[in-house]
Amino acid sequence: MPRLTFITLVVLILGALHLFIGLQLLPDLPISEAGRTLGWLALLASWLLIPVGLLARMIQRESLADRLAWVGLLAMGFFSSLLVLTLVRGVALRIFGFVEPVLPVWQTGTAIAVPLLALLITVAGFFNARRIAQVVEVEVPVDHLPEALEGFTIAQISDIHVGPTIKRHYLQRIVDRVNGLQADVVAVTGDVVDGSVADLATHTAPLADLKGRLGTYLVTGNHEYYSNAGAWIDEFTRLGLRVLLNEHVVVEHNGASVLVAGVTDYKAHQFYPTHRSDPHKALQGAPDAVGFKLLLAHQPRTATVAAAAGFDLQLSGHTHGGQFFPWNLFVPLQQPYVAGLNRLNSLWVYTSRGTGYWGPPKRFGAPSEITHIRLVKGETPT
Repeated sequence: MPRLTFITLVVLILGALHLFIGLQLLPDLPISEAGRTLGWLALLASWLLIPVGLLARMIQRESLADRLAWVGLLAMGFFSSLLVLTLVRGVALRIFGFVEPVLPVWQTGTAIAVPLLALLITVAGFFNARRIAQVVEVEVPVDHLPEALEGFTIAQISDIHVGPTIKRHYLQRIVDRVNGLQADVVAVTGDVVDGSVADLATHTAPLADLKGRLGTYLVTGNHEYYSNAGAWIDEFTRLGLRVLLNEHVVVEHNGASVLVAGVTDYKAHQFYPTHRSDPHKALQGAPDAVGFKLLLAHQPRTATVAAAAGFDLQLSGHTHGGQFFPWNLFVPLQQPYVAGLNRLNSLWVYTSRGTGYWGPPKRFGAPSEITHIRLVKGETPT
């Protein structure tokens, strides 16, 4: 579908949804005609601002682009909750109406409650999104783990989305918190950026400060490919990160070896045919005997092939844990795991909820995280 046609379709759908909200809520609000007119004008402004916020980076003047992005993306976050609550209200009133007539006080009360609750969720979601991600401690039990690797640690960050609303200062605080963990390995599992190297290099510079005792490793996410992945791979390499493109390195710890492999994004081949994601290729040339095999893969759905390839643990992101309700309910339509530690045969899969956010500065029910993973000897499912 041509880009202009797609944008036009999205704008029309947004318009229809805003019209739906207005028709559902405004007639039941205890306000004057002037108040209803203001309500329609607010919905009109939201309809126009959301596409502007999403497309703001096309504007050359950075300060203006960022301001428009902030306004548009905040409007998008509020609209999302407003739409969901409007739908819930409509369904609830109709179900209740089958039992007994809906009293006017209920129609009025719920019409007032919907925008107020949407605003409350948006404000809470804003503060949750803008605070720096908390550290989540995770133990992964592995039955064949060599004694020398007991307590081996990995710090994982994912889905930061440096862009219009996430800048250098935000990223620097993430880097400082990661470095405070003094992990053996730092893993960056994709979607670091939303924009070009020319626009964001100043803001991604703190990545050069990331410190893992045995190295910092990065794999590409889908958003790198939206933003010229080749240029970003060069930039990440310049910053001192080891970008793993269907390849591996072997590191030594207390006399034992750990294989750290990484694959390109699940759909990278749609942008660069030579970047087809391949866990088997990532193991080519690996030594026969290693104490532990770790795979970094942006999308959890790589797990099926990773398990067949013989990895012990896959670290992924991409899902944001849904970021805010109800989108977490739709993640399973695309991915096998939404968040947390799961297992597939003998493979452990950890899916990060992400360290930043995408789009609206809003997290509700899916807090951001910096994951501190510790390997322990225990029973791995077979």
